[in-house]
Amino acid sequence: MGPGKLAAQAGHAYTNTLLTALLANPRLALDYETPGSIGTKICLRAKNLEQLLQAKEQAEAAGIPCQLITDSGHIMLPHFTGDPIVTALGIGPITKEQARPILSKFKLVV
Repeated sequence: MGPGKLAAQAGHAYTNTLLTALLANPRLALDYETPGSIGTKICLRAKNLEQLLQAKEQAEAAGIPCQLITDSGHIMLPHFTGDPIVTALGIGPITKEQARPILSKFKLVV
């Protein structure tokens, strides 16, 4: 997907996951968003849908807030044909220790 689409989908993943985190663990979510906090956002690329779904399962099993993002209705060939398609996964807030086993197989988006 192009950089604009990628940025939009990452934004959906971040905001939806933060809302989920606020419901599940308000203190952790608010600490992450406090000015001067050490919260970091990163954008990683999965090899395929299976890798993304596996990360979601691992996060859920660890009790880490996460949200799978599905785009639909948009046409941007060849991948966006208007049919629903999974585009992103938001995970967190999460510590480095929690992140390593779930995210180490992903590549940084550059």
